[in-house]
Amino acid sequence: MPVSGTEAENLKKKIDEQGEKVRQLKTAKAPESEVKKEVDTLLSLKTQYKDLTGEDLAGGGRKDKKDKKKEKKPAEKKEEAKAEDASKDGKKVTRLGLEAKKEENLSEWYSQIITKAEMIEYYDVSGCYILRPWSYAIWESIKEFFDREIKKIGVENTYFPMFVSHQALEREKTHIADFAPEVAWVTRSGKSELAEPIAIRPTSETVMYPSYAKWIKSHRDLPLKLNQWCNVVRWEFKHPQPFLRTREFLWQEGHTAFSTAQEAEEEVYVILELYARVYEELLAIPVVRGRKTEKEKFAGGDFTTTVEAYISASGRAIQGATSHHLGQNFSKMFEICIQDQETLEKQYVYQNSWGLTTRTIGVMCMIHGDNKGLVLPPNVASVQVIIVPCGITANLSKKDEQELMDKCEALKKELLAVDIRARTDLRDNYSPGWKFNHWELKGVPIRVELGPRDIKQNQLVAVRRDTAEKLTLKNQNIGQQLNDLLKNIQDSLFNKAKSDLDSYMIVSHEWGHFCDSLDNKKIIQAPFCGDEDCEDKIKKDSARDAVVEEGAPSMGAKSLCIPFKQPETLKPGTKCINPACKRDAKFFTLFGRSY
Repeated sequence: MPVSGTEAENLKKKIDEQGEKVRQLKTAKAPESEVKKEVDTLLSLKTQYKDLTGEDLAGGGRKDKKDKKKEKKPAEKKEEAKAEDASKDGKKVTRLGLEAKKEENLSEWYSQIITKAEMIEYYDVSGCYILRPWSYAIWESIKEFFDREIKKIGVENTYFPMFVSHQALEREKTHIADFAPEVAWVTRSGKSELAEPIAIRPTSETVMYPSYAKWIKSHRDLPLKLNQWCNVVRWEFKHPQPFLRTREFLWQEGHTAFSTAQEAEEEVYVILELYARVYEELLAIPVVRGRKTEKEKFAGGDFTTTVEAYISASGRAIQGATSHHLGQNFSKMFEICIQDQETLEKQYVYQNSWGLTTRTIGVMCMIHGDNKGLVLPPNVASVQVIIVPCGITANLSKKDEQELMDKCEALKKELLAVDIRARTDLRDNYSPGWKFNHWELKGVPIRVELGPRDIKQNQLVAVRRDTAEKLTLKNQNIGQQLNDLLKNIQDSLFNKAKSDLDSYMIVSHEWGHFCDSLDNKKIIQAPFCGDEDCEDKIKKDSARDAVVEEGAPSMGAKSLCIPFKQPETLKPGTKCINPACKRDAKFFTLFGRSY
């Protein structure tokens, strides 16, 4: 597929060089651990190339023509042998399932699961991806829940243009500085250069707040609570990963204004709890609620709150969603003010902003997926029950076959009537076994198997996607039985992820233990002074020799949040976890490697 030429070529060059390095080490019979380290780096680079281009890259390193000729014939014979084996029984062989294991090669597993389960399709602009209906339906579920909840607290939806003038961006230099390297600019219309370049929004504070200044003139105009569902563009130069780190993504961004700081701060926590509910109630993912450190807070804000999720397969945390209190910083910049009711003096309003993105979908895939494919939480699955007819043999009469199909359709209608999202798979060009694998890969929570014998015995077989457990259920009150099973699956997924989080989140008071725990995929609550320079040093000194792909998640320990629920009371005189720091700790901070 077409890709951004320079990026792909540079990455291909690195793969060539790394491949040559591996061969030289093997030729020199270097220690196995050293060879393994370089091989891991090579595999990571290849995975990065696939994420960027959507294509597998065979080999690595330059080979002379003689070597290529020598290798070509055996490879061809091998492929011929495979083809012969596949055609012996006359059946078509498809590469339906996953070929990478989650515990062995997470990046390749993730790349396969999101494409083979029909979540995304690669696109010819690097870092941008097509959201297929299977994944977009999950976003719709999130959107439906969150939209309903924010409307209960008086938030209204709106839409602002995606283009930002250079002048508007310049008005808040401190805020936009963090986004500056990622801002995409439109500089040309047809063949004509624009008089002034126009930015595509990386976020919308500078787009929306000039209008807020026009609309808010009195305390009667407050509170103003607006939200927009839209896309934003951040031209990331780091390693792109579908859903997790992309150049364009979908999100909602809320922007609210209040007359008092207390009202604004109260809303920050209300919204954060809604984000926690998206993860915990819809996606079955436990999160840690907390406040960002001064270094990690939103640029231009007073403070930032966050929900953080943990992916045990990679040993890394990921920011789930953030709710910011902006104080009066933006209102002063954009002159959003009212007249104080008592003093009659000019008073700047207090503002918040908050956002949730399609990153949620990637986090869900990473946490619940297994080596058979996706495992969808029932609350966001667009298909909760898939009905597959079985037992269709040459001896089955056409009448009985039609009766079976009719029963499948009748069961679907019965389930739809009790708000279970059900679908039948009546395709006659695929075997039941193929269909089982297909819907397992796509993560449907329950598979119902229905055959002629089941019809006679007034029953069906339900198979759980999360545990593969088979249950024989009588047809009486089947809607309630399956609804109960879906709830059980939702709870089981959450409890499993919660157990994972609890076992990997630890407390540390000693630097050596901190670093060892980090290398063992832990996220660590440690006493911290809160100083920004100290935070940088912790990240740098804890990096050690971790091998990750270039541009991938941070190797050192990054501060994730200051948990609202502190693990223990800090004893007087407790020092910061950084051994070079002599300051007293102010609170326990959650550290870990992060996306």
